[in-house]
Amino acid sequence: MQDLPLVKDLVLIGGGHTHALVLRMWAMKPLPGVRLTVINPDPVAPYTGMLPGLIAGHYRREEIMIDLVRLARFAGARVILDRAVGLDRQAQTVLLQGRPPLPYDLVSLDIGITSDLPDLPGFAENTFSAKPLGPYARQWQAFVARALPKPRVLVIGGGVGGVELALASAHRLRRSGAEPQVTLVDRGAILLPQMSAKSRRGLQAALAAQGVTVLTSASPAGAAPGLVHLQDGRSLPSDFTLTVAGARPQPWLAETGLDLHEGFIRVDARLSSSDPLIFAAGDCTFLSHAPRPKAGVYAVRAAPVLFDNLRARLTGQSLRPFLPQKDYLKLISLGAQSALADKWGLRAGGPWLWRLKDRIDRKFMAKFADYPAMTAPALPRHPVHGLTEAMGDKPLCGGCGAKVGAQGLSAMVAALPHPHRPEVLTGAGDDAAILQTATGVQVLTTDHLRAFTCDPRLMARLTAIHALGDIWAMGATPQVALAQIILPHLSPSLQGRMLAEVMDAAAEVFTAAGADVVGGHTSQGVELTVGFTVTGTAARSIAKGGARPGDALILTKAIGSGTILAAEMAMARLPDLMLGEAVAACFAQMQRPLAEASRLLSPQAHAMTDVTGFGLASHLIEMMAASGTSAHLWLDRVPLLTGAEALTAAGEHSSLAPANRAALLGRIRGQGLTTPRGALLFDPQTCGGLLAAVPQDLAAALIAQLDAAGDTNAAIIGQVTEGAAEIILTPGPPN
Repeated sequence: MQDLPLVKDLVLIGGGHTHALVLRMWAMKPLPGVRLTVINPDPVAPYTGMLPGLIAGHYRREEIMIDLVRLARFAGARVILDRAVGLDRQAQTVLLQGRPPLPYDLVSLDIGITSDLPDLPGFAENTFSAKPLGPYARQWQAFVARALPKPRVLVIGGGVGGVELALASAHRLRRSGAEPQVTLVDRGAILLPQMSAKSRRGLQAALAAQGVTVLTSASPAGAAPGLVHLQDGRSLPSDFTLTVAGARPQPWLAETGLDLHEGFIRVDARLSSSDPLIFAAGDCTFLSHAPRPKAGVYAVRAAPVLFDNLRARLTGQSLRPFLPQKDYLKLISLGAQSALADKWGLRAGGPWLWRLKDRIDRKFMAKFADYPAMTAPALPRHPVHGLTEAMGDKPLCGGCGAKVGAQGLSAMVAALPHPHRPEVLTGAGDDAAILQTATGVQVLTTDHLRAFTCDPRLMARLTAIHALGDIWAMGATPQVALAQIILPHLSPSLQGRMLAEVMDAAAEVFTAAGADVVGGHTSQGVELTVGFTVTGTAARSIAKGGARPGDALILTKAIGSGTILAAEMAMARLPDLMLGEAVAACFAQMQRPLAEASRLLSPQAHAMTDVTGFGLASHLIEMMAASGTSAHLWLDRVPLLTGAEALTAAGEHSSLAPANRAALLGRIRGQGLTTPRGALLFDPQTCGGLLAAVPQDLAAALIAQLDAAGDTNAAIIGQVTEGAAEIILTPGPPN
């Protein structure tokens, strides 16, 4: 059956609780014809209900984080790791901090609030904000790790959140052996006036039991390193100052022209703003039909209504109202594994309430724990011989993981006629053609990648960097590029949007590299595929052959991208790894061009290549075979991307990795080959680093220059030796 074209762009701005649940529901019940996008600055989003437990030390960070990258893959959505800074309602675009505006047909906002105090002098530089929660959690963990004997913590804001975090901070620090001095500052004359008298007394007793000092009728005036100044002239010493001083809307909302209430988006009963193309939910909203306090319970309860109404707006159906309850059960953490309950003016407390709260919170997070794995196409009842083996044990990867294996290419390469033109300096089957010119050489190469991300702009940027790899590896200067783009089935308007994203991102990369994009070819197919043919010029080209015994082997980027991209495709989950953060770090390295590394290495390299689909081991063997040498590879010195080794140990690998390993049977031996680190030598790399053989006495200085230029993963990973082309693995260099 022909696939249905995508015709509308639905954009979710923010990864709050409501949008996380909408993404999960969308995965269960997608709307054909809609391209779904989620925008969030971070690849993970914290669940607010478990934050006090994290600060108190009851939870690991991974237990309270929703992995938006995994969730987006489950929902078939594009995830853009950037910060929204505005809306152009006339152009129907989302303004982003780090990339051009993004078009939308319908948009929803769930961007939360902030609790910082930006107008007070010194606060931005010397204090931390409880919201956004992700950075706060990281900063707190770093502070606890300092292990100060008498840490001074100042919490500004005496609402329920401030009380919970003051209690959690005191408990965590005291449990670690410190003698904390925790102070809670509130501008009100009475702490927690909105709560019942019983609950207020219970929380005041908990604060006293934890040794938390409470200062009421105290307003901050400014901050300096180690000090917070109050308006009454007092100064409070502090090693860690946290602001939980109420809810402040995101400032850019004031520029949208939407109807606002005290800076928050005013929505009606259907969660629609004053613009019918803009919905909103969560703490960034004001429910005009039923005003409620900022609380996660309302964000969670709004999710099914928002999900239904977004679909209804896109299909022309009737919208349904959101009717929030008037009150809800408040379970307030007391630092230790105890909690206080408050509802309808009634109060209860004790460890059993902590257990109840823990069950509720874990039940919510379980929704984002395990998703159905990607299933392979069903085989017929009586499959033809060889079909099962050809299917493999993994779905086909994207990027360089989708390459044909080396063994499958060998027969084709052997059948190619040898070049007969005198200006052609390369042989049949080489990665790039080298042509002799009057002033030196011209390099011609081509590459294309099957999409491994739903973000066309990112895909185009990475493909352009990848295609330039051969040019930089040969020490050439990029000259001109032609594009080959296969678009998925789209409406004419989305064709224009996607093509514009691809070409704009490509032009950005090639222009920065000194090359011009002069055109290309487009067609439609099953999925997005992006490719480029690139030329470059050089006075001389650096070949794979030429490595000399004694040369040091330098690798400029960490390996493991194939495994991480395969794990993201499979929505892998490990207890101590946030896959989304590993993917974000992987993309960050992949987006680093090789231009500067090439400039530094080319004058000194005896041989150089870029590490791509056949993996580090295969490219090293190619270099050794072309040079008539062997190599000692120091396995412990090979840099790995964050998460790659753990994912490999858990059984994740690219669909091309087994073919890469099989192609090198008998040509690589030594310690560590059967370990997860050893397995990554066969991992296909997309936008991989340069592998260069350089004089041993220059290697350390080159590493220092690469590090200063931003290639912080660059490392000396081995040495060229005499002998037949093989790799001998050792744990590290000889003493």
